[in-house]
Amino acid sequence: MRLTFLGTGTSMGVPVIACRCATCMSDDIRDKRLRSSVHIETEVFSVVIDAGPDFRFQMLREKIINLDAIFITHAHKDHYAGLDDVRAYNYYQKKAMPVYARKHDLKVISKDFSYVFAAHKYPGVPDMALIEVKNQAFMFKNTVVTPVDVWHHKMPVFGYRIGPLAYITDTNFIPDKELKKLRGIKVLVINALRHKQHLSHFTLEEALELILMLKPERAYLTHISHQMGKHEDIEKELPDFVKPAYDRLKIEI
Repeated sequence: MRLTFLGTGTSMGVPVIACRCATCMSDDIRDKRLRSSVHIETEVFSVVIDAGPDFRFQMLREKIINLDAIFITHAHKDHYAGLDDVRAYNYYQKKAMPVYARKHDLKVISKDFSYVFAAHKYPGVPDMALIEVKNQAFMFKNTVVTPVDVWHHKMPVFGYRIGPLAYITDTNFIPDKELKKLRGIKVLVINALRHKQHLSHFTLEEALELILMLKPERAYLTHISHQMGKHEDIEKELPDFVKPAYDRLKIEI
């Protein structure tokens, strides 16, 4: 299994064009963070978790030719606004793009992309097959996918455990019964927004506390705001088996 970080950033914070902080002015390519998303590829499937506004650019940049499905964590625009661009995959793969999400989030997607699901479609609109995800494991191709139900303040969000990997973003609370689903994972990807407390995201310190409790072989931080600081400085604060992820980072699992 190969994991590629398509984006490791967040929409939160001062727009880069107006910000003169050390992170936004950094020349380190690892500090240039698009909206958070990952590509997971095995010999059997190719999937993306979340398709935010940067989706098209991320797919072109990584030359992802085949895409079997998109898993959506939650219906905030920075995680699903790029779905219109599945039309290129429709054209080349000659089929609808499966989009997996919880029932509420599918309703939001259906409303925002109403032209996709209209009775009389305009020629050339995207084609999506919406598939409801419930809080129970399901088979995707040859692999068990386990949703992990976490909380983004008062909004439920699905993380996904796929084989030995777990990807969780936009949360600051994971119920005990959901934590049990993360036992024994090899690689954990978890959001860590900044140092200062936040209403709906883990801080760096909270993310590290969770990582140390779960004890994965490796852990990567994502959904990092510019307020966290520069990549090289974040690295200095972490145990050896924990790394801040960066856009285009590829790891083998």
